[in-house]
Amino acid sequence: MIHLTDAQIDELIDFEQAIPALESAFRQLARGTAAVQRRVRTETGATKLSTLGAVLPDIDVAGAKVYTTIRGQFNFAIVLFRASNGQCLATLDANAITRLRTAATTVLAVRRLAHKGARIATIFGAGVQGRAHAHALAAFTDLKTLRIVGVEGDAALVNALNDVHGAHGVVASAVSAERAIDGADVIVTATRATTPLFDGRALMPGALVAAIGSSLPHARELDDTTLARAKRIVVELHEQAREEAGDLVLAAPGVVDWSNVAELGNVLENDALGRQRDDEIIVYKAVGIGLQDVALAALAYSAFVERNR
Repeated sequence: MIHLTDAQIDELIDFEQAIPALESAFRQLARGTAAVQRRVRTETGATKLSTLGAVLPDIDVAGAKVYTTIRGQFNFAIVLFRASNGQCLATLDANAITRLRTAATTVLAVRRLAHKGARIATIFGAGVQGRAHAHALAAFTDLKTLRIVGVEGDAALVNALNDVHGAHGVVASAVSAERAIDGADVIVTATRATTPLFDGRALMPGALVAAIGSSLPHARELDDTTLARAKRIVVELHEQAREEAGDLVLAAPGVVDWSNVAELGNVLENDALGRQRDDEIIVYKAVGIGLQDVALAALAYSAFVERNR
């Protein structure tokens, strides 16, 4: 039995491999050749146990991520099987995969849904996901100006971004929440906020808002004005978003038209479901699904096998 640690996974795969692997997985889901197991949460006392998974026959894997949440801290693990015969291939730590898959999927959304001239991005949050998103967007999109809004760690993130990506024309700076939205083409919310972070009236026409901070139905980062102004809302999986996406679940009646909410895989497969005009405001709301975890677990496992032949 192979077990891959987070440190090994960081050495085996990165955003460059993860982004196309995730695009393929979402397209498989849209085509009906993959299946997703929605998250199930079980808790008592101070301990919560969550599971979610997927079956991806096109790459011959099935798997599940299991994780605990204790005092707001997460610990993740994945069990990976061969889909064709049920053989258990590996177990994997999944903190690295969770960090990688969330930001890599946001890159897919930005590439598909941001308007063609998008260059300025605001990122709320300088924690694990805020850092991952900032580096991924700097390296794998056309965004060149990054504004970081953080309670702490924003200065360190800004310095790291300028050191790593400055030679490629990226300029990062720390800004206040009051200045963050003005003129921003892309806004990423990667926080643990439970109430909206900004007034949707401040969004410029054509903005893409990617809300990835919470998968809890009682927490939200976006207000009703943002949702009401959105021409389209995109999620990873319709059924899971309706259960978990607090930004959408907590909206006032009539603000979210679920018949007009598209899944990311379908948007990747069908141009008509994406941006149609440069002035449209679009919201991408992510909660994280097992498809992403299993796809990247398979990628890491394959890289390990190849490296150790």
